[in-house]
Amino acid sequence: MSDTPNAEDRSLDELRHEIEDIDREIVELIARRTYVADTVAAVKEERDLPTTDEGQEERVMERAGENAERFDVDANLVKAIFRLLIELNKIEQNQYTQTDGQRPNWDSDER
Repeated sequence: MSDTPNAEDRSLDELRHEIEDIDREIVELIARRTYVADTVAAVKEERDLPTTDEGQEERVMERAGENAERFDVDANLVKAIFRLLIELNKIEQNQYTQTDGQRPNWDSDER
């Protein structure tokens, strides 16, 4: 991240604002990933395929590790985050198939 100015040149408020922006982008990316995972669930249901694909999960984890190395981030941390994302997507896909293609309502008390 060499195009980021030195910490000495930036105020704490500026740095915190940048973190807020990054956090918003992370949530947006999770939402996009979840939307695509819902679409995958629809395709799997249409083709009568199982929700779980261990080979695909392994490929996702391998990519996560490779990307962690590429960006010099702790691979164990990145893999833990991706494991959580995979598990959440599997829950959503199971919910999707149980609700006739309707996205689960995570805001309800029925969890």
